[in-house]
Amino acid sequence: MIPFLALVRKDVKLFFNDRKAVIVSLVVPIVLASFFGYLFGGQRGNAEMSKVPVLVIDQDGSDISRGLITQLGSDKNLDVKASTLDAAREAVRKGKATAAVVIPKDFGSDAGRAFFTRSAKPQLSVLYDPSHNVELGMVKGILSGAVMQAVSKEMFTGDSGRAMVNESLAQVENNPQIPAEDRKVLGNLLGSVKEFNERQNEQDRVGASRQRELSGGLTMPFETRDQAITSGQDEYNGYAHSFGGMGIQFILFMGLDVGITLLMLRQSGLWQRLRAAPLSRSVLLGSRAVSASLIAGFILLVLFCFARVVFGVHIQGSFAGFVGVCAAFSLMTAAFGLMVAALGETPEATRGYSIMATLFMVMLGGAWVPTFVFPAWLQKLTVIIPTRWAMDGLDGMTWRGLGFSSALLPIAVLLLFTLMFGVVAVMRFRWSAEG
Repeated sequence: MIPFLALVRKDVKLFFNDRKAVIVSLVVPIVLASFFGYLFGGQRGNAEMSKVPVLVIDQDGSDISRGLITQLGSDKNLDVKASTLDAAREAVRKGKATAAVVIPKDFGSDAGRAFFTRSAKPQLSVLYDPSHNVELGMVKGILSGAVMQAVSKEMFTGDSGRAMVNESLAQVENNPQIPAEDRKVLGNLLGSVKEFNERQNEQDRVGASRQRELSGGLTMPFETRDQAITSGQDEYNGYAHSFGGMGIQFILFMGLDVGITLLMLRQSGLWQRLRAAPLSRSVLLGSRAVSASLIAGFILLVLFCFARVVFGVHIQGSFAGFVGVCAAFSLMTAAFGLMVAALGETPEATRGYSIMATLFMVMLGGAWVPTFVFPAWLQKLTVIIPTRWAMDGLDGMTWRGLGFSSALLPIAVLLLFTLMFGVVAVMRFRWSAEG
């Protein structure tokens, strides 16, 4: 037991004696986690969203088209600017604008007719950047509401709306293809709208000052009340996920460095000299695993302490569960490093594919971005990635505020991966590069 503890103490001491390595292991993940946390919404989960640049080409010049542009420009999510068709197409192609809305000639009159009758509906052309499909959906939703409000406002209170109602009323009354009962109902409807328009016109003429209910057009008949749901008492803190993700990434790279270092020691012949000492294979590998786990745990501790003090990240769930997930992941990382050392031939050859494997685990585990943005098939595939379970466990114990029972499955899966990696490391362990 004394040689085992001596080896552990030696590895930990070497790590802390290398001040540059300690600084890189702590400062770099803190900086990156702070940046990603800010992008994910910061302490209140409300990221400062940039406005979506949208260009509008008005080929109609009607009251409805001008009202539509006004409605779009008033939306806080859009940055609306007028443009020409050629300039807008070029701007979207170069990525300077997310979308461009083309309002065709006679859009106002055609939309007004379609508002009351079954006339052909005019089309708005939307030119968009295919790399911004998410923003496109938002723009089209805002556009739908703006069109409805602009058209209804003009139809009920505008000059062209009055003319359009009179025209539609004449068409209904003189159209023999419409059944008599339907003609009567439509006539009553349009007649009521005509009477309402005349009343509005009279009020404008005499200078009536009271606010008219339909002066702004039809709007959405509801509002939403958003409520973020977590098991904890605090609001969502985006820094909790980012610090967990960056901690996992850099600890994995630390485990990789442990494996590469062992390969270098084997290449130098040090492992063979250790055979002369009373050190078994399990003592040598076990001491490296324990020292690497202690260092990994230290890094996680410093990261989350910094996140707690600077960004207000709380362990809203089970503290025991949080410690358990951190410990299980630290052990898994150490076993991963030992497996790299056992399977590698030379440090140079091993570094390339092991870095690639590490980046895949970080990427697919949700350390960079949450896994819910992945396609459905990829979300199912990530259950075989150990970092996915580590991220789920850390998220559950921090901002989700879950209990200890929710940490048991991530801990169990991480320990299972630890066992698998450890068995491979012991079975493929070689004292010398020649075998």
